[in-house]
Amino acid sequence: MTQAQAKVNKAPAKTAITPTRAENFPEWYQGVIKAADLSENSPVRGCMVIKPYGYALWENIQRALDDKIKAVGVQNAYFPLLIPLSFISREAEHIDGFAKECAVVTHHRLEKGPKGNLIPSPDAELEEPFIIRPTSETIIGDSMAKWIQSYRDLPLLLNQWANVMRWEMRPRMFLRTTEFLWQEGHNAFATKQEAIDDMMKMLHVYNDVYENYLAIGGIMGEKTSDERFPGADNSITIEAMMQDGKALQACTSHNLGQHFAKSFNIQYQGTDGQMHTCHTTSWGFSTRSVGGLIMSHADDDGMVMPPKIAPHQVSIIPIVKDDGAAVIAHCQKLAARLKEKGIRVHLDASDARSSDKMWSAIKKGVPLRVEIGQREMDEGNLTHIRRDLGRDSKTTVGENEFIGTVQAVLDAMQADMLKRSRDFTRGNIHEMKTLADVDAFFKGDGVGFCKVDTNLTMNDPEGFKKLKSEHAISHRCMPFEDEGRKVLLGKSY
Repeated sequence: MTQAQAKVNKAPAKTAITPTRAENFPEWYQGVIKAADLSENSPVRGCMVIKPYGYALWENIQRALDDKIKAVGVQNAYFPLLIPLSFISREAEHIDGFAKECAVVTHHRLEKGPKGNLIPSPDAELEEPFIIRPTSETIIGDSMAKWIQSYRDLPLLLNQWANVMRWEMRPRMFLRTTEFLWQEGHNAFATKQEAIDDMMKMLHVYNDVYENYLAIGGIMGEKTSDERFPGADNSITIEAMMQDGKALQACTSHNLGQHFAKSFNIQYQGTDGQMHTCHTTSWGFSTRSVGGLIMSHADDDGMVMPPKIAPHQVSIIPIVKDDGAAVIAHCQKLAARLKEKGIRVHLDASDARSSDKMWSAIKKGVPLRVEIGQREMDEGNLTHIRRDLGRDSKTTVGENEFIGTVQAVLDAMQADMLKRSRDFTRGNIHEMKTLADVDAFFKGDGVGFCKVDTNLTMNDPEGFKKLKSEHAISHRCMPFEDEGRKVLLGKSY
């Protein structure tokens, strides 16, 4: 048999997730979520239940970001879920951007209907409807107007961790859900330049989290006018490339100018004794980041967690046959030693088969899997496998050596994951000279982004409109590295 025939006759490798990424990326994505036990659909259309393992992941991301937000002087606060319709209506451009996504509360009481079922009481209609917050610029702006009186009250730096609701027609877990979790920052300043600087500073805070915690190397840049946040002077973003070549808007930061400040009368008395209108910013990062994490790093066997934000950094799996009490006790001592070093450890002492325990750790994306049987225990050794490298990384070392090097192994995996993300993204950005080149690229099922001169799409809006319609592409951002001269085009989530 020739080498070529052997390749043809060889059965495809069995994977934990079917279909695979290559076969059906959207179904593969849902399969990873289910296999990793991150979340599930809820009885409420478009909403999800985040399961404990998935929420532990979000908490680790949240903790890292919250520390960085506080480190730049921002304070956490909380504002109402319900926003008066009149507040939203004050900012016309803003409401135009969100009107079709708003959920409206119109009654404050239920009563039994003619068929014995509960209905909104006709006598309990609200004088003014409330909007379930799609974002909080307006309700926070109302408080800012009360809290800011003098230049001494500036800057006012606020953040809230909350849920928001935007009625989603095509929901997909973590990526697009009617209700999702996020943080939204809202800052007020005396000058335009302070607001611009803040907008940029907070995007770099986000980029720090994406690169150094989520191991995702995205592209920072400014949104074009057609993609800008409703009511903003400028919007900047991180556009991350997923494994299928599509873009994920990973987060955004906005310079709102004086639009919202004028609508809500956010003013301060300056050193000159005169009243001046503030300049405001807003910036947000959501559970969409979990979707980006999956689509950036997971493989056909399940999730692959970057060590810094993994709920379990090390999974210890006792390999036992009959009475495994001694091996399990040994593993418990190892787990305790690792915890003393600050490692997040999971010891799987269940009565499941060893192979099932291994596959559970693989599908959940635990960065480092440790296997210990009777022989390893007797010899003072253990075997460890990196999730991102699989069996090729299988290494047997002494227990004390492992304790001394485990953090270095995790750090190497974190760095390798970021490098692979950066290399993949940079390797799939394609310079194009004409819109015809862009058309040919996407007609040919090209993977990744096209980069073109910004004037190319701006000077031929009808030509670009046709491309958008045919290929479902959009302006992603004008990368900072190109100083606005180039724009990325791509399909997106």
